[in-house]
Amino acid sequence: MSKKPRTHQQTRQDKTARPTLRERFQNASRRQWIWCATWMVLTLLFALWARSLWVLLVIPFILDIYITKFIPWGFWKRSKSKAVRKTMEWVDAIIFALIAVYFINTFFFQNYQIPTSSLEKSLLVGDFLAVSKLSYGPRSPITPLSFPLAQHTMPVVGGKSYFEKPQWKYRRLKGFGEVKRNDIVVFNFPTGDTVALNRQAEDFYSLAKRHPEGSAGIRADKRSYGEVVYRPVDRRENYVKRCIGLPGETLEMRNDTVYIDGQYLPNPRLAQHNYMIHTDGTQLSTELFTELGINKADYTLESYGQLVSRSQDLTGVDSLSMALFGLFARDGNNGRLYFSIPMTGEIVEKVKAKPFVWNVIKEKEQPSIGYYYPLDHDGGWTRDTYGPIWIPKKGATLTFDGDVDFKVAAYERCIKNYEGNDFAYRDGVVYINGEAADAYTFKFDYYFMMGDNRHNSADSRVWGFVPEDHIVGQPRLIWLSLEKDRGWFKGRIRWKRLFRNANIPA
Repeated sequence: MSKKPRTHQQTRQDKTARPTLRERFQNASRRQWIWCATWMVLTLLFALWARSLWVLLVIPFILDIYITKFIPWGFWKRSKSKAVRKTMEWVDAIIFALIAVYFINTFFFQNYQIPTSSLEKSLLVGDFLAVSKLSYGPRSPITPLSFPLAQHTMPVVGGKSYFEKPQWKYRRLKGFGEVKRNDIVVFNFPTGDTVALNRQAEDFYSLAKRHPEGSAGIRADKRSYGEVVYRPVDRRENYVKRCIGLPGETLEMRNDTVYIDGQYLPNPRLAQHNYMIHTDGTQLSTELFTELGINKADYTLESYGQLVSRSQDLTGVDSLSMALFGLFARDGNNGRLYFSIPMTGEIVEKVKAKPFVWNVIKEKEQPSIGYYYPLDHDGGWTRDTYGPIWIPKKGATLTFDGDVDFKVAAYERCIKNYEGNDFAYRDGVVYINGEAADAYTFKFDYYFMMGDNRHNSADSRVWGFVPEDHIVGQPRLIWLSLEKDRGWFKGRIRWKRLFRNANIPA
């Protein structure tokens, strides 16, 4: 008995029939299997590194992309419209690039530009750095849903570059090492949790301390300060400083000299301080400052929209006023004074050697309550005379059995803001999470960061300790360096700094 001839419709169905799973595995080429196996092994290794089984959920998608192909990932390639295919090619490339950038920035490297002179002359304004997340171990995303390359604000359009939820707990993957003394470290600005949008460059807590009505006055004055917003840990501004004090150590500064647990710590080789330069009346030229390596921003001030020299003709100034600053006239000539000029020890010697320079004097600062950390402590501390202050360590216990006022001022922020406890201090008694407490055990390690430009650095002396969950990474490479005071064909690119080690030793 002969078979019935197949109809046209049956033949068409055979041609379009979807192959079985077994057939898909059998039909996969050797090249497909190699790519599939490579990505699976990399995913498995990443899951082991991250200590997260959730990562393994990616494996079925890798298998489908290369082998089974149940999901039509490249459906747009079969479109009859050339415009659709071209558009989707761009969309596909952009999405892949964004995912790759997000992954690389989160776990491996991140770009960072030096915005201020706090680390001069170790790192210069205009240096572009490659920051290694592997040096101390990459931090798992705390705010995972964010736009790549935008720290907290969307470029051009403005607004938040992240979704506040979900928020994941802090966890750090294994890295090559730990933060060591004198390491240059990139970290999230600790007091950047609260920001007045019109005054983002200033510490909100210092602003509130100086405002007559405190933080309430700032929040009420939206015209001057703008909206006051909260930012999660990993969305706070990135800062870079040198680590001076490690967890569990006691730091003190005496006459601009650092002591750790009572032991002398030499200043970094390229450390700068502010000096007064007393000349015979000679005005220092722009060419001389350039020769000395002193930036325009360091010898000028902005006055009514114009840059003016940081100098004063002392003619007519009485001798008593001059003597208060250690200045003296010569043969009836009071000379000219340049003030607040940041210089390294090497530059100071070069300036002293000039025949028209009478004297170079290091500037001193008077104690100022409300400027140095802790803000509510009146200890007569300055940028040169600071401490002693103990740096909290994970697992170490702080007791409230003496000097409680100081301990509350110094460590309330760590206990409350960084470690998430309810904290109150009433009638000499500390309350943590609603209960009277005579001690507290810290959950995090903390670090004391300082800039090499010691008199022009807002650092841990101003806003306190850096918790371990704020550590971002270590600068490893200067890949570009631009001098903003010069033109593109007049030395704007600092060629000698390109591809140099960014973690300048102390």
